[in-house]
Amino acid sequence: MVNALRSLGRASTYLRWIYLLIGAALVLAVLLVGSAVGALTHDLRLPGPASAVILILLGVAPPLAIGLLPAVREVEGIAVSSLLGVKFDERPLGPAKTWAQRRRTAFWLTLHLLAGGIVGILSTAVVGAGPVLLVAPFRSTGSQELVPGISYDVTGSWTDLWMPLVVLVALAVLFLISSAVGALLAHLAPRILGPTAAERIELLERRTATLAERNRLARELHDSVGHALSLVTIQAAAARRVLASDPEFAETALGAIETSARSALADLDHVLGLLRDDRRPGSATAPQATLDDLDRLVESTRAGGITVTIERIGALDKLPAAVSREAYRILQEGLTNAIRHAGHPDDQLTVALEIRLDTSGLRLTVTNPVSGDSANSGGGRGLAGIRERVAVLRGAVTAGRDDEDWRLTVSLPVAVTTKG
Repeated sequence: MVNALRSLGRASTYLRWIYLLIGAALVLAVLLVGSAVGALTHDLRLPGPASAVILILLGVAPPLAIGLLPAVREVEGIAVSSLLGVKFDERPLGPAKTWAQRRRTAFWLTLHLLAGGIVGILSTAVVGAGPVLLVAPFRSTGSQELVPGISYDVTGSWTDLWMPLVVLVALAVLFLISSAVGALLAHLAPRILGPTAAERIELLERRTATLAERNRLARELHDSVGHALSLVTIQAAAARRVLASDPEFAETALGAIETSARSALADLDHVLGLLRDDRRPGSATAPQATLDDLDRLVESTRAGGITVTIERIGALDKLPAAVSREAYRILQEGLTNAIRHAGHPDDQLTVALEIRLDTSGLRLTVTNPVSGDSANSGGGRGLAGIRERVAVLRGAVTAGRDDEDWRLTVSLPVAVTTKG
């Protein structure tokens, strides 16, 4: 286990060394361009200060100009994540979208080139001179040129061992410097390339809004498709029960099943399209049902042989659109729960809906008899979903037995303007 961790540490250092060598290669390209321009300024016999300014600009301007390109942040983010082992809050790191991100990217690229240039020079010196010093003691004795301009008299004794020792020390120093510089860059990368505190807050807000929207879509899917499937169940049971004695009613029930299934498929396609972030025309513009659509919901429920009575009190057309949408979903879920839990599908079911709007707010009541032998006794998310909707609107929910009935009551605070 210890050896595996050590190997991982060495591999990480090697990857960071490669990242630094990439910076050294970019520095070399800048130096080649600078040397060419330097030769040109020499041929033009420009004044010394002017030549110095041009050379300084050639050393500083390229990384700054390249770093301002939006895509550089994304490329550096990939390299930093892969080679330095840095994990950013924003994954993957995208292109620079603001000038602040571009400036930080330009600064990071300059830092990358500076650190890579230092490590690249050291690596070139060690790799270039190292093999010569390693083999020098084992070659013929006498004066040998170790590096250009430096000679040494090889005696063939143990005193020549300082040369391999120098190589080993140089390799160790190079390893330590590369590790330290790589660790420093890995420490600075999230602070320079990554999002600032304000950008992290904005990113968190976007993620929170996305999760909230997905939760809302999940509730919509549960309410619409759940109600349709419950309705199909009760309609199919009713059609089977009267198929021989009342073919006309059975045909009506089967037609209602087809309508409910098509509606459920449409809702399912709409919601899944939004969850996939599908941008097909019309995928995100399907209208949401309100209390104005309640009659259609009631009629489709009655088509399954369920008796539904509805009583409206107050100017419901004055309700805010958001409240009207949530009220529709609450009543839909109340009908769904009544179908699921009121009794056996063969039993005659009666559900009473009351919608009352007055100065105290909006009051929704769903009442249905409970026989105690529900064919679907398993728990569900229906009542929990209603409580979530009502909590958003700062309302209240009560649900439970009332003698032989099950009663769901929802109170929503709604400002009502009365005219004298």
